[in-house]
Amino acid sequence: MKEQQLLPVDFRSLQLAEPIMRAVEEVGYETPTPIQAQTIPLILQGRDVLGQAQTGTGKTAAFAMPILSNIDIDIAEPQALVLAPTRELAIQVAEAFQRYAEYLKGFHVIPIYGGQDYGIQLRMLRRGVHVVVGTPGRVMDHMRRGSLNLSSLKCLVLDEADEMLRMGFIDDVEWILDQTPKGRQVALFSATMPSVIRRIAQKYLNNPAEVTIQTKTTTVDTIRQRYWIVGGSHKIDILTRILEVEPFDGMLIFVRTKTMTLELAEKLQARGYGAAALNGDMPQNQRERTVEQLKNGALSIVIATDVAARGLDVERISHVINYDIPSDTESYVHRIGRTGRAGRAGDAILFVSPREKNMLNAIERATHSRIELMELPSTEIINNKRVAKFNQKITDTIAAEDLGFFTNLIEQYCHEHDIPAIEAAAALASMVQGETPLLLSNKPERQKSRDDREGFDRDRGSDRDRGSDRDRAPAKRRKKDETYGEEGKEKYRIEVGSTHGVKAGNILGAILNEVGLDPESVGQISINDSYSTVELPQGMPEDVFHELRKVRVCGRQLRLSKMEDQERQASSAPYGIKKPFKKPFKPAGKETAFFTGSKKKFRS
Repeated sequence: MKEQQLLPVDFRSLQLAEPIMRAVEEVGYETPTPIQAQTIPLILQGRDVLGQAQTGTGKTAAFAMPILSNIDIDIAEPQALVLAPTRELAIQVAEAFQRYAEYLKGFHVIPIYGGQDYGIQLRMLRRGVHVVVGTPGRVMDHMRRGSLNLSSLKCLVLDEADEMLRMGFIDDVEWILDQTPKGRQVALFSATMPSVIRRIAQKYLNNPAEVTIQTKTTTVDTIRQRYWIVGGSHKIDILTRILEVEPFDGMLIFVRTKTMTLELAEKLQARGYGAAALNGDMPQNQRERTVEQLKNGALSIVIATDVAARGLDVERISHVINYDIPSDTESYVHRIGRTGRAGRAGDAILFVSPREKNMLNAIERATHSRIELMELPSTEIINNKRVAKFNQKITDTIAAEDLGFFTNLIEQYCHEHDIPAIEAAAALASMVQGETPLLLSNKPERQKSRDDREGFDRDRGSDRDRGSDRDRAPAKRRKKDETYGEEGKEKYRIEVGSTHGVKAGNILGAILNEVGLDPESVGQISINDSYSTVELPQGMPEDVFHELRKVRVCGRQLRLSKMEDQERQASSAPYGIKKPFKKPFKPAGKETAFFTGSKKKFRS
């Protein structure tokens, strides 16, 4: 049922509990956002809510504030449970609860997620908490252990439900919902409403009030979106040029792989920029420290994967750089949603190779916006900027420091060696600059002509023109078979199948949440009776391979092994019998088997 009501003009009119209202005023909130104005009264009344709103709309406060207002502080048992798709989002939501509960004496909230020691979480749960925020897998573990008792649960929130669906956690979510008290209140929030999310709402929500925040576009209007045509090893040079001339506060750079976060961070550090990586392989305390440094200004550039940056909310992020183009439009929307938040201006820059123009088209269609071709600074502009910066350092040093000792030292040196002071100054400047040239090479650069740009735009505008690459020799593709899987991926066998109660979502969730692989790294998953297969990137590092072997699903270790090795063993057996594969895993709402990475994603 959809609700139509006049929006309150301030937070006071929402009738939040006084301790919560005091915290709201202290953080400086005055006017509620549309999602807050419509949702807070409904949750206060105990209504179930089905909310559809994009990231950055104030959704967390929309459910956290009324839940806190309804908390019975004398009952130190979980009265509210919030399910979030990632560790980072769980932490962000828990921090928001803590912030709004600053004057609610005796209140306790805990984030529970994979990758953190169970002992810490068990101690906090035994101490007594009022709100639990967690990822589905770890919440299930605690419920099965008996360490998370939800008998006093009043409210359950599903945050970013479509993202939990995309990551394969939806079966876990339904299991949790089935174990919770029947009379509990449920609030489900999702940026999109695929059929599976609608089905869950119909099954588990009781006559929900529907709140839909209409937006003119899928992205925030205050974000300026630009792209540049570049690929391969040239990306780092283009990124450096942007960093030199583009004024920015905080910058988030997205890449596809965890390895690339480290490599790009090292390259930027070598070029004199304060940069750090953020990925799922890093210890949780290191990730939290990196985010905190980005928040407080100790760090200005963070290179992250999609999974690691999910739920990241840092006000000072002024720029998002898509160093690697995302594999789907939803990821792009989530990426650039890290900037331009709460009405602030932001910039999103997308690196596109000529072969990726179709994804650029898809992004423009999904966001209902035209992404403009950016103008890169010329060598002359870069060099002028560097000289001006160098000169400013000289001016600042003269103004701020007592140079008497060095003045005498240089005068004495010039007198003893009979050289002009200007030569000594030039030598000192060279010493300071070191081996890195101050100026870019003055070799002629090929400028992008108007014809170049129009040609690229013509290709962008003709989605159905499949013959644009006719002059190019067709690439040789390895035929997909039962041993190798799709191009660029290898097929692996895991020792858990349908007889053990496993579903493809369990396998995908374990790989994403426990080891931290990106969603685009995982290809097709097929379930058999006693085993399953999954496609993973070629050349997977040994440490990741060994970690995956130890991961448990449905109480069994995956014991990962290459299908190539399995086939070799089978061929040497006298009468090896192979069962045919069962139907491949198709995530809900998809029209074809599940592929990520460079594979096209089909939508319902």
